[in-house]
Amino acid sequence: MILEALLANAAILLGLAIILWVIALQIDDVSFVDAYWGGGMALMALVSWLRLLDPGGLATLLMGMTVIWGVRLCIHILRRWRSEGEDKRYAKILRKDREKGRFAIAALVKVFLFQSALLFLVSSPAQYGILEASSSTPISGLAMIGFGLWAVGIFFEWVGDWQLARFKADPANEGKVMDKGLWRYTRHPNYFGDACVWWGIWIASASAGWWVAAWTIAGPIFLTFTLTKWSGAALLESGMKSSRPGYEEYKARTSAFIPWPPKKSAS
Repeated sequence: MILEALLANAAILLGLAIILWVIALQIDDVSFVDAYWGGGMALMALVSWLRLLDPGGLATLLMGMTVIWGVRLCIHILRRWRSEGEDKRYAKILRKDREKGRFAIAALVKVFLFQSALLFLVSSPAQYGILEASSSTPISGLAMIGFGLWAVGIFFEWVGDWQLARFKADPANEGKVMDKGLWRYTRHPNYFGDACVWWGIWIASASAGWWVAAWTIAGPIFLTFTLTKWSGAALLESGMKSSRPGYEEYKARTSAFIPWPPKKSAS
């Protein structure tokens, strides 16, 4: 039953990825796919919840946590994409494929199908936890611990994005480094928040059974890896040194990921 539901979810995700790929070909831009990341995870949680005849408190909590996070992220990234245009990261990834006339297939495989597979993996704690929870599964203390960590993540992600958007909206800050608010304590409050959200969802889903935690722990582990070492902070910071004077000084005094008081500059 659960395996069938997960396979059906994967089929929905595949169909959505193909639809978005066709749209990307029409507008010649794939970088809106980042909005699909959050929106797709929210969709996976919602359709999993809708499969339950009598969803209980835990299933509803997991669905709500995932949908609130995913819808907000989807809208935020869509707005950013509409105002800033094509993401340079994706232009760089697909540059050689464009030159060799294989943009369409590369966009499908490298962007939409690849991201769909990762999306399915990372959202597995929400999907599996919702499907495994019965109507009588209570919202336990463990679930509330997960909810608390999720709330911390939501705070850092939402406030961090809001502070950065206000900073960028001021023309006087052009070319400057954002080092105020939450950005004073971590170079990536939004990424730290992301990690907290999904570790919180994983902890909450574990209250449905230890096997849920065992089968889905790869999701938050991979997300934390990609946020810190792969396509998140590492990729973003690679170009900051040349485009943001003073970034090296900011980097030297500010925690890379986990919020921490800034180091005092040497006198």
